[in-house]
Amino acid sequence: MIPLLQPGEELLIDPRAYRHMPPKVGDIVVARHPYRKQLRLVKRVTVVLEDGRCFLEGDNPIESTDSRSFGLVDSQQIIGKVTSRFF
Repeated sequence: MIPLLQPGEELLIDPRAYRHMPPKVGDIVVARHPYRKQLRLVKRVTVVLEDGRCFLEGDNPIESTDSRSFGLVDSQQIIGKVTSRFF
């Protein structure tokens, strides 16, 4: 699958999107990498558990570093929901 985002594109995120509700399956989010805190990830939410943890996957599974390698991400690690992208 071709990645949704390409180098040079800019994103607009809503950092308040998940203050009162959890992410939904299909949302594209910006999250902190669970082990490399300075690294930000843009991933699609594919599973949301009742305890607030999410499974995040990239659109390009061969090249993507995502929950398949680092596991579930606590919803507190999610910085915001992607609302727009600019070319």
